[in-house]
This record gives sequence, structure tokens and C-alpha cells, in this order.
Amino acid sequence: MWIIRLSAVSALMIGMIGMSACATAPKTESERRSLEARADATLESMRARDPGLPTLLDASYGYAVFPDIGKGGAVVGAAYGRGVLYEHGRISGYVDLSQGSIGAQLGAETFSELVVFHDPDPVQRLKGGTFEFGANASAVALTTGAAAAASFNNGVVVFTVPRGGLMAELAVSGQKLNYQPRG
Repeated sequence: MWIIRLSAVSALMIGMIGMSACATAPKTESERRSLEARADATLESMRARDPGLPTLLDASYGYAVFPDIGKGGAVVGAAYGRGVLYEHGRISGYVDLSQGSIGAQLGAETFSELVVFHDPDPVQRLKGGTFEFGANASAVALTTGAAAAASFNNGVVVFTVPRGGLMAELAVSGQKLNYQPRG
């Protein structure tokens, strides 16, 4: 019986995430400029944290920067954040990240995330609406030397920087990224 309730709650949360994902780009020009400025500042902070990161980014096709992702859970969890997609170092559009998870978890946290795309294939999947991370994707905490030691999984590597909160978790999760062109 509790499994049925848990499945219903999980489906509801994933549906809510999907509905919030409909508005990938900020609505006003002012909000877009603010998101772009926060993404640039987050990227500069990440570069300062790991001096090897610029080399990795220069060799990559593109990357998505999420300045703030909020995450919370109690058995069932969810996360959401907006970001900016860069291709060859230039802004090409906006992305949002939706995550659903189920398992042993409790708490809430905020963090920044950098998703680096080694080649054009994952970027094209993102633009086509078919880019998702499965349970096998793992994020690397961005510290000095992390970029040099990073290994791409299906053309993608993910870095995170904690911002605040506390969350204990042993859960299965998946992330979905949505894209909207700049313009």
C-alpha cells in the first residue's frame, strides 16, 4: 500500500517538475540579463575554484551553467534550476533542469551545476528535447584538479558546487534538461 502512495507522490512531483519546465527562458529581458549575469559570475567563481577548468571548457563543444538549483526531498525528491547554454564560449540559449528522485533522502540544499558537453551530439540532443541523465550519471564536486581528472560519460561531465543546506540521500534520480534559443 505504501508503495502505491509513494508512486503516486513521485508521479505528482515529476508532473509538477514537467509543468514548471514549460517556461525554460525567463519571461522578461531584465530577467534574462539577470540570469546571464549570474551564470557568468558562477562560471568565473568555478574557474577560480579550479584553474584547470578553462582548458576543459575551451576543448569542449559547449556547456550549461546553472547558478542556483534548489533540491529537497523526504523519500521522494525534486530539484529545479534555470541556466544558460554556451556553445564555443558564446551564449546560445536558456536551459532548465528538472530532477526527480526516489529513495532514502531527507533535507534540502542549493547548489550550482556546470554540465560540460565534449562534442556536438549531446548539445543537439538537448536542443531536440531528448537529453536526460539517467541513474548512471554522477556529478563531481568542483575543487582544484577536478577538471583535469574528469572523465566524460557519453560525451558529458557534470560539476557541482554546494551553496547551502543539508541533504542526506541514497536515492535513484534522473535529470532532464530543456532548451530554449536565445532571442
